[in-house]
Amino acid sequence: MQTNNQPLSVTGKLWQLRPADERHIWSITQSHSLPEIVARLLVGRGIITETVSGYLTPTLRDLLPDPSSLLDMDKAVDRVLCALDKKEKIVVYGDYDVDGATASSLLRRYFHDIGHPIGLYIPDRIEEGYGANSQALEQLHTQGTNLILMVDCGTTSFEPLSHAHSLGLDVIVLDHHSAEAALPQAVAVINPNRLDQDLPTPETTHSVNMRHLCAAGVAFLFLVGVQRALRQKGWFQTTPEPNLLNYLDLVALGTVCDVMPLTGLNRAIVSQGLKVFKKRGNLGLATLADVASVSEAISAYHLGFVLGPRINAGGRVGQADLGSRLLSTSDSLEAQKIAKSLHDYNVQRQEIEKQVLEESIELIESKNLDKNPILLVGNDGWHPGVIGIVASRLKERYNRPACVVAFDNDVGKGSGRSIYGVEMGASMHVAVHLGLLEKGGGHAMAAGFTVNRLQFDAFYDFLNDHLGKQIETVTPILKLDGYLSLAGATTELLKSMQKLEPYGNGNSTPRFAFSQVTIPFSKVVGANHLSCQLQDPTGKRIKAIAFRAKNTPLGDLLEGASKIPVDIAGTIRLDSWNGQEQVSLTIEDARSTIP
Repeated sequence: MQTNNQPLSVTGKLWQLRPADERHIWSITQSHSLPEIVARLLVGRGIITETVSGYLTPTLRDLLPDPSSLLDMDKAVDRVLCALDKKEKIVVYGDYDVDGATASSLLRRYFHDIGHPIGLYIPDRIEEGYGANSQALEQLHTQGTNLILMVDCGTTSFEPLSHAHSLGLDVIVLDHHSAEAALPQAVAVINPNRLDQDLPTPETTHSVNMRHLCAAGVAFLFLVGVQRALRQKGWFQTTPEPNLLNYLDLVALGTVCDVMPLTGLNRAIVSQGLKVFKKRGNLGLATLADVASVSEAISAYHLGFVLGPRINAGGRVGQADLGSRLLSTSDSLEAQKIAKSLHDYNVQRQEIEKQVLEESIELIESKNLDKNPILLVGNDGWHPGVIGIVASRLKERYNRPACVVAFDNDVGKGSGRSIYGVEMGASMHVAVHLGLLEKGGGHAMAAGFTVNRLQFDAFYDFLNDHLGKQIETVTPILKLDGYLSLAGATTELLKSMQKLEPYGNGNSTPRFAFSQVTIPFSKVVGANHLSCQLQDPTGKRIKAIAFRAKNTPLGDLLEGASKIPVDIAGTIRLDSWNGQEQVSLTIEDARSTIP
C-alpha cells in the first residue's frame, strides 16, 4: 500500500511527518525565547503558545485533582481512618509487576512513616496467577488481617472478593485496569476507568486525565486523600507529617514502566519524580541503580529499560515480592542482597525469554500465522513469567497484536500486547462472556488471560474476527519529527531538545529520518543487535544500533546497505565516554530508496 507516493518501510509502516504550523512555531519561538527546533517539536506534539509553560514545567500544584473526584475515595479514606483509630491490621495485596511493586511499596512506606506499619502480600505468578485469589485472602484473614488494600488488581476479582466479604474481611481496591459494568463486593473500588466514573475529557495534552493513571498514581491520589483527612483529624500534632512529594520517585517508576501516557498529570508526576530520584532518598532504588551500573543522570529511559526490567524479574522468574520489598526497605544490607538477586534474575529472564521467542517465531513461520491479522502461539513448558515480553517482541517484529500462551497440562496462561488503535483488554472481557476464556482482562495495549487447551483454536478464531476488524481500519504509522542530515545531528541539538523530557508513551523521544545513507560497516553485538556506521554522500559518519534486528527484514536491509543507499528512521542520543560526548542513533525503521 502507498500513500502520497510514499513507500511503506521494511517493517510495513508509513512514515508521516508531524504537522507543524509555521505560525505557531514562530509564535512560540518569539514569546518563549526557544530555539526553532524546540518550538517545532512542541507544535508537532499539539502544544500551542498558551500551553508551552505548563508543558515544559508541569507542576502538581496546577494538575493534581481533588482525590474525592474519584468514586468511593471518601468511603475508602473513612475506612482507613477507622482502621488507624482501632489499630487494626492492614495488609497491602499487590500485583507482581513494577506497577504493583511501586504501588504496594508506596503504601507501605507511607503507613510506616505515619506510625502504623502494614503487611505485604504479593501472589506468585506461577502458583497463584494474576489478581486476588480466595485462598490467599482466607489465609490473611486467619492471620488476623482486618483490612486489605488491593493495588493494581481486584477490579474484576468477583469471586475472591465475595469470599473475603463473607469472611468479614474488608477490601479497598486501588486499580486502573478496564472495568465491567458490575463491580466486586468491596468497601471501595477506586478506579478512574470504572464505567460509572464521570471524568472530564481533556482537550489538550496539558489537561488532567486520571484515566491514564497507573495503579501507583491511583495509590498516590489515595494517600493525598488520607493525608488530608489525617491533617483535619489532628493526627500530625504528635506524628511528623510526611512530605508526599518524596514518594514521587516510586510513582514515576510505576508510570513509566506501565507505559502510561506522559502527558498532563503523568508528565508532572514523572518530571517531579525524577528530581526526587536524583536525591537518592529511596535506598532500594539507589542500590539497584548502583548494581545496574547506572552512572549517568537518571532519566525516564533508565526507569523503563534498566531498573524496571530488574524489578519485574522477581515476579517473572524469581520471588514475587522482591521488587516491593526492595522499594520499601531501609536496611542497606537487605537492599544490597535483594538488588543483586533481582539483577541475577534479570539475566536468567533474558535467557529464558530468548528461547521462548525463538520457538514462537519458529511456530509462527512454520504455520504461516503471520498471514493472520493477530498472532497467537502457545506451547507446553514455556515459562509464564516471560510470555508478556515475548508477546511484545512478536508485536514489534510482525507489527500486529500478539498473544503468547504457556500451557501446563490443559490450562494455558496467556499474555497479549496490542498496537495503537486496537483495543485488546476489552476483547478479553468479551471472550470470557462467550466462554472462550476462563478469565481475562487488561487495558487497551496489554492483556492477560487463562485459556483451556480445548478452547485455544476457537479463541484464536475469535481474536482474528473481533480484533481483525479493528486492524482493517488501522494503517501503521511511524511519526517523524523531521528530516536531518548526519551533520545536523549534533550535541547542541540534543541538549536543546532536553527541554522536552521526560520522554515516553504520549511524549515520544523525537524521531528523525536520514535520507540516502549507506552502511559501510555493521556487526552483530549481544544476542542479535546490529551495531552500524552510517555514512552520507559527504562522507559524514555516525554510530548507530538496531536492537534485536538480526535475521529480521530490518536487519537484512541494513546489512545489504553497504553500497545501496537507504532511508533510516530513529532517535538520537548523547553518549558520554571518558569525558567525551558524541551523538549516536538508535535505528527503529528503514526503507529502500529503490522503487
